[in-house]
Amino acid sequence: MDFRDKRLRTSVYIETEKVKLVIDTGPDFRQQMLQNRLSDMDAILFTHEHKDHVAGLDDIRPINYLQNKELPIYGSEQVIQHLKAEFAYIFAEKKYPGIPQVSINLINLQPFEVNGERIIPIQVMHHKMPVLGFRIRNFTYITDANYIAPEELEKVKGSDVVVLNGLQIKHHISHFTLEDAKAVLTQIGSPKNYLTHISHHLGRHAQVESELPDSIKLAFDGLSLEL
Repeated sequence: MDFRDKRLRTSVYIETEKVKLVIDTGPDFRQQMLQNRLSDMDAILFTHEHKDHVAGLDDIRPINYLQNKELPIYGSEQVIQHLKAEFAYIFAEKKYPGIPQVSINLINLQPFEVNGERIIPIQVMHHKMPVLGFRIRNFTYITDANYIAPEELEKVKGSDVVVLNGLQIKHHISHFTLEDAKAVLTQIGSPKNYLTHISHHLGRHAQVESELPDSIKLAFDGLSLEL
């Protein structure tokens, strides 16, 4: 069996000389950190509040312990309010010893910085839900989208690498299909592209990738890129 067909929930770890970031902490966050031998991060960016992107937030406890400080989290007002409801004990006025320690940073569509690294939010639509993608230098990461407005797509153009969701072959109410994703990436014109948030309905990794243009690959668990 091809190991690339074993897919955990979507997340990404980004490291520059200025900052180490995680985008989304899904239910598999702990397993992903252990498998990739990662134990250090400066912040977490959240795309949106769905369970498959936030459920692992509790597992930052060891990182708090190792770093002996709060971990900054960045998200929209909608995301932060959801996290406060979902993880009420983290944000309680009287905190139980040993719970995750976070500091809240509200973001919108304006660029912001983490440790001096500029990050550009990109708003996409996940059916009727606004979701944030992020551009860091010439790398853009977008997941859980089925529509990107032209003005937001302009923010992506010029990227060297774009990661975009491509859920399956058939139409889906809130995700790009394979053909949708290919069309969007053609509009963007980036030289290297990876599809993520892949379901079993898309097909086997090797077969699907063999039918893609050279500029588009399927992402897989453990994929590492150097830009």
